[in-house]
Amino acid sequence: MSSPSTAGTRPDDVRRHNRAALLRRLHVDGPATRAKLATMLGLNRSTIKALVDSLAEDGVVEERVPAQRSGAGRPSLLVLPQPQAAVVLAVDIRVERTAMALVGIGGEILGRGSWNVREGTREPAEVFTKIVDTAVPLIEEFAVRPVAVGVSVPGVVRHADGYVHEAPNLHWSDVPLGAWLSRALEVTVHMGNDAELGAIAEQLRGAARGADDIVYVGADVGVGGGVISNGVSLRGAGGHHIGEIGHMVVRPGGLPCLCGSFGCWETEVGERALCRALGMDENSPVGAIVAELKDMPAAAVTDRLGEFTEWLAIGLGNVVNLLCPQLVVLGDLFAALPPALVAQVERIVRDRSLVSRALGGARVVTSSLGSDAKLLGAAELAFESVLAAW
Repeated sequence: MSSPSTAGTRPDDVRRHNRAALLRRLHVDGPATRAKLATMLGLNRSTIKALVDSLAEDGVVEERVPAQRSGAGRPSLLVLPQPQAAVVLAVDIRVERTAMALVGIGGEILGRGSWNVREGTREPAEVFTKIVDTAVPLIEEFAVRPVAVGVSVPGVVRHADGYVHEAPNLHWSDVPLGAWLSRALEVTVHMGNDAELGAIAEQLRGAARGADDIVYVGADVGVGGGVISNGVSLRGAGGHHIGEIGHMVVRPGGLPCLCGSFGCWETEVGERALCRALGMDENSPVGAIVAELKDMPAAAVTDRLGEFTEWLAIGLGNVVNLLCPQLVVLGDLFAALPPALVAQVERIVRDRSLVSRALGGARVVTSSLGSDAKLLGAAELAFESVLAAW
């Protein structure tokens, strides 16, 4: 009897669906035996054998004896994705730095490039030119041809064509970056908001692995959020991301924000706000801020960062009440916050948030991917269509 998901479909369509599902499982979860793949995908062993044999013949996977054996008898072979069988180019554009990587199936980073972005080189055309000029030699060095490109941008991005409507902290408006890059690199380009892609990466490969309902909150110069609900990245009208939480007003009449409003959450907890709380110059480099946080004794956290902690907890409490996540992941600069501060924020959110109490306490954790979160998220965005086509 056919399952509801495959009833009435052609055998070739079912085979393509199963093939893509198997490769997706290997890409996200890593090497597995045929028996484990059969259990995970709900397919019989003969179907798994046919799929693995087909993918191996195409050079997409290989089977290998595990390095560590347990028990007597012949060990089960592991099925592994071949990283260079399909490679994507990932780009993470930030206010002060842009990073790039070639990423293979399975999430392996094959090569990297990065550069600091100065005030005079932040114009869209300048960033576009630098991306292309860096990508071409990187691609040539590793002798691979990317099958897709994923780009992370700190702003409002239209997924359909990579059109950047507005990126306040970059001072960008109406930039067709996706179209520019597609023409220059001659490959399909997928673009998304940086925090949304951070959430995707953390859920697939980081601190939120296995969680279906999460909010990722990242702080660079600005503050952004990405939302995963029931395992799916939430997007609003026109395919735009949901999560401009840095621009929710928490202090009416407060400091002016680059978005044009006043008293936005990022004016109270963003990079410049954290510098003020630490008694540092607002333009201090990220490395200096991280070093200051790392060296801070636990006993000094409340005295030095008490007000900052309060504003961070207020904003997160609003986010938890609105979106009801089981987990909040703090990324970028927030990932460097002292554990004592993070624990205090979690307690405040639990005590003040009705939804958090109903959930038994929404957990607040720091990113395990660090500065690579949005880069890996950009890669996953590119892989979505690539894996579906196998």
